[in-house]
Amino acid sequence: MEISELKASVRQEYGKGPARRLRSRGLMPAVFYTPRAESIPLAIHTLDLKNLLKRREENVFIKLIIADNEKSFDKITQIKDVQVEPVSGNFLHADFYEISMDQKLHFDLPVHFTGTSIGVSDEGGELLHLKREIKVLCLPMKLPEYVELDVSALHVGESIKVDDLQLGEDITVLDHGDTAIATVIASRVAPELKEEEEKEEEAQAQAAPEIIKQKTPEKEAE
Repeated sequence: MEISELKASVRQEYGKGPARRLRSRGLMPAVFYTPRAESIPLAIHTLDLKNLLKRREENVFIKLIIADNEKSFDKITQIKDVQVEPVSGNFLHADFYEISMDQKLHFDLPVHFTGTSIGVSDEGGELLHLKREIKVLCLPMKLPEYVELDVSALHVGESIKVDDLQLGEDITVLDHGDTAIATVIASRVAPELKEEEEKEEEAQAQAAPEIIKQKTPEKEAE
């Protein structure tokens, strides 16, 4: 697991006016949440956050380096929400939640497919990606960035299932072991199953928590 650093400072002013002034200086308001104390309002550099999110696919872990007057302290966090102005695409507000490195958490682990299936190259079939992420339980430090899945050996009519993944003893897969992740089908039945694949991807996109969410124009974050 890679941890990225992000500098922040404690905000002393609140409300729409101070928030606008922050944004005019290239900063944005944010909030740090922790189960052990009250939330802390922050100011962060907007460009720093944008660059950080561009480099990571999912499960972004951030060490917040928080300046509070002449003191500073660090917190390991996950970013849960970034509100974005829908027209301009400007970042408006961000929420950070503290995570404990010695407590197992639930994550959506991306699946990266590699190789060219024999069923596609030699048998004229079509490869369907039925799941592009799996749900796992593990310590944050044990979480890989993604799991790589080689589909080269798949023939028409064959599938790779969750139970076929090799993730190690430190990671518990929460999806049912018999769930297919990828399959190769004959081209003549491809259109019907392709539609099922697209529906599955759409359902996963709707169910998965998004890091970046658009903010409605009439309601502005503070």
